[in-house]
Amino acid sequence: MKSISPYLIFQGKSEEAMNFYHQCFGGKMEIRRFEDTEMPVEEDYRNKVMHGELRISDSLLLMFSDGAPHKQVTNGNNIQINLEFEDPNQTEALFNKLSEGGEVTMQLQITFWNAKFGMLKDKYGIIWMFNCPVQED
Repeated sequence: MKSISPYLIFQGKSEEAMNFYHQCFGGKMEIRRFEDTEMPVEEDYRNKVMHGELRISDSLLLMFSDGAPHKQVTNGNNIQINLEFEDPNQTEALFNKLSEGGEVTMQLQITFWNAKFGMLKDKYGIIWMFNCPVQED
């Protein structure tokens, strides 16, 4: 596994939160908005943060999103753990282990950002995100 990073979800306030944490920690911010992606969203949600990153150092990364507009964000589901992989076999093996007794909310699949991605809630209620860039030959 390459890294583990917290993924913080602030429905409608992600950019504000990113700016606050940037003032606290410093680092480099990057924002990808829904309007920059293929995801269909309502007009008033297009400028929201689909995915944001605050790279504090080489080994410290906070990730952000306003979340999907159709999903209600509440305390408890607004923090998810992102696992970044380089090996697709390791990705699938850990995905299968962590999903035992839990709930797969998105099967591992190739995404528009050219990665194999999936999500699950483990048997203890922790939400895990799996991301493995697709190797291009």
